Amino acid sequence: MVERLTGQFEVTLDEKGRISLPANLRRVLGDEKLTLNPCNYDDMCLWLFPANIYQEMLAELSENTSILSKRDRALRRRLFNSQPVEIDKAGRIPIPQVYRDFAGLNKDCLVLGQGDYIEIWDKEEYNKYFSESKEDFISVSEEIGSKLKNSKSGVQQ
Repeated sequence: MVERLTGQFEVTLDEKGRISLPANLRRVLGDEKLTLNPCNYDDMCLWLFPANIYQEMLAELSENTSILSKRDRALRRRLFNSQPVEIDKAGRIPIPQVYRDFAGLNKDCLVLGQGDYIEIWDKEEYNKYFSESKEDFISVSEEIGSKLKNSKSGVQQ
């Protein structure tokens, strides 16, 4: 079984625009090359992907979008807007100013393991999002729970 990136960690953005990745996330990542990407305009955070997973996502995106479509181009502009980053010897990654501005990152940040990628949030922005998304969480939990229950009992949806 593949070990997943999990957990929520408080980190500090230093004066040089770097954050420390928690040791257990670094352990799971190993020597993976990483790609940093602004998330989207609903969730004001950054995504940090192992480069191989990010490249797989871009390949799938390329196969399923057209440069002739205005909507597809808008999606591609956001998801192809990435930058490779490396973990330094102190366990930190640099976050470019334009990405810090996009996500509104201030001194206090959160790093969230999301299975096969990581989210980086401004702590205050995440707390606001978390409290506002309660109803969405309840709704999707009910839906997924029902699907899982039915799949175990052999009931088709």
